[in-house]
Amino acid sequence: MTESNMDRLADKPHVVVVGAGIVGVASAIWLQRDGYPVTILDREGPAAGTSYGNAGVLASNSIIPVTTPGLWKKAPGMLFDPDGPLFLRWPYVPRMVPWLASYMRHCRPAEVKRIASAIAGVVGDSLSEHQQLAQGTPAERWITPSDYVFAYADRAAFDGDAFGWSVRQAHGYTWDELDADAFHTYDPTFQDVAEFGVRCPDHGHIKDPGRYVQDLAEHFEGQGGTVRKAEVIDVARADGQVTGVVTADGVVACDRVIVATGAWSKPLARALGVNVPLESERGYHLELLEPSIMPRSPTAIVSGKFVMTPMDGRLRVAGLVEFGGLNAPASKGPIRLLERAVAKTLPGLTWSETKSWMGHRPAPIDSIPVIGPAPGVDGAYMGFGHHHIGLTAGPRTGRLLAAMIAGRRPNIDIEPYAPARFAIR
Repeated sequence: MTESNMDRLADKPHVVVVGAGIVGVASAIWLQRDGYPVTILDREGPAAGTSYGNAGVLASNSIIPVTTPGLWKKAPGMLFDPDGPLFLRWPYVPRMVPWLASYMRHCRPAEVKRIASAIAGVVGDSLSEHQQLAQGTPAERWITPSDYVFAYADRAAFDGDAFGWSVRQAHGYTWDELDADAFHTYDPTFQDVAEFGVRCPDHGHIKDPGRYVQDLAEHFEGQGGTVRKAEVIDVARADGQVTGVVTADGVVACDRVIVATGAWSKPLARALGVNVPLESERGYHLELLEPSIMPRSPTAIVSGKFVMTPMDGRLRVAGLVEFGGLNAPASKGPIRLLERAVAKTLPGLTWSETKSWMGHRPAPIDSIPVIGPAPGVDGAYMGFGHHHIGLTAGPRTGRLLAAMIAGRRPNIDIEPYAPARFAIR
């Protein structure tokens, strides 16, 4: 680091970012580029959680929340269908009933449109945001511009999703509708299970999400940033101002703090006066190494609620929803369902090795990320709660937080994301 850069850092407040997933690392890099001295603290290190195991799609048009109209009617059938995409760990149900009841209140069409508008603000230019974040770093190699494809059993199944597609259209998203012949010409991979496809251009995917975030973190360190393993248990304050973060090994002094710990963010947020109704939506993936068949583009198998993404030397099959809290081990049912889904979707597929994973998506009650300053605590900020779109929205969220800390006005309305909506009264 040059002497002029050191002087520049000395003039800026020290920022601690708690969490080394894509949101935390993106925040740290944008702050570093703004001249701030930054330390990342994470109990396991970069990309140890959902930023490793996600589907890898930069899903700019994924603005429709889980809580769509009619979910009340569909959910019981999903739970008791052995091939349904929804799972519950029944001992956990009593703990989540209040959250679930409030969550389902957002299934009304007007609520879906409101939520979609907020989500669009942080995902709409995802490919470009990732390219700008990774520019000049080793992480660039993992970004692949691509289509994002939705595979439907037939045209009628697509028509059944008309509401969601109309919301996307209202936000300026475009797509090509492919009948059976056109779809199978575009990609014959799914000709046994899908007679209709929707090709969405101007998307992208990450060929190795874990390595991607790790490469970003290594670049951050190479530019003078600090990454440490530490579990943060509280935020130190004096006269309403952040003075540091409390770890098991002592206090790390700082002037600003960003809480970006995904599904584990609730305790720290509560300590800062924000009680976010947050649940872990547990997601699963299978990785099939050296597959004999590789889809042309990341493809959502709509009937099964999972995505198949071509990655570096492997095919990742990711999705499903399980509610069961942060502490229970992975369940066998979702993994077995993904295995059956692979056999049904690609019956001729062979591969050399299978790996499985379970992780925690942070699901706030209104499906809108929590991004912005903590009310009543000067210097505390939050960036978590991205549900299914953490990778997609990570760079934009980091840029927004960096702008707020620098005192710049973001170029979008940040009110929908404000932590103050969950402030403890």
